[in-house]
Amino acid sequence: MGLTLGDRLPQRFQDTLLNGIGLMSLIIGVQMTLKTQNILIMLGSIVIGGIIGEFLQIKERLDQLGYLLQQLFAKGDGKGRFSEGFITASLVFCVGPMTIMGSIQDGLTGDYQLLAIKSMLDGFAAIAFAAGLGWGVMVAAGTVLTFQGALTLSAGILNHLLTEPMIAEMTASSGLMIVGIGLLLLGIKEIKVANYLPALIIAPMLVALSKAF
Repeated sequence: MGLTLGDRLPQRFQDTLLNGIGLMSLIIGVQMTLKTQNILIMLGSIVIGGIIGEFLQIKERLDQLGYLLQQLFAKGDGKGRFSEGFITASLVFCVGPMTIMGSIQDGLTGDYQLLAIKSMLDGFAAIAFAAGLGWGVMVAAGTVLTFQGALTLSAGILNHLLTEPMIAEMTASSGLMIVGIGLLLLGIKEIKVANYLPALIIAPMLVALSKAF
């Protein structure tokens, strides 16, 4: 629907859609960030995670993956935004508290209510994203399947490892990344958001260290 709509909409309407999503991303990101229980842990997670991400060149590798997928699935995409759509949609749809909590709840109890709500929100967002960013948004479905599926299947282990403070700091770190996506969509600042993804692993580790010491 988004791809069909995007071809028929003038550029100014596409820009308006993306700007609306960008503004919402900022608000959602700020709300998530405010859930931190220790701002120093959030700061440490982002800084350390960003350094690791730069060292691993996560964004560059995702760009390469997006380019390869473009060659395979989007040879007719004249907009040239396949990689941006793939990365942006993958991050927006996979990074967030509903992804983590919904997958864990589904894996442990079979209750998929949170994931169903999230899928509705993602569905409407995907239409808007695809209208402006093209085929990459559709391919991001594979990322969602892999990421959420892995969390659901390993829910038993995660439930024993992750405490409420850990999830709170992961959520806050996710919020900062969502803010970065909002700034990118609004054309304010190009931030390598993908390079901060290791912060989601660093955050619970720092919480555990803070409790230990």
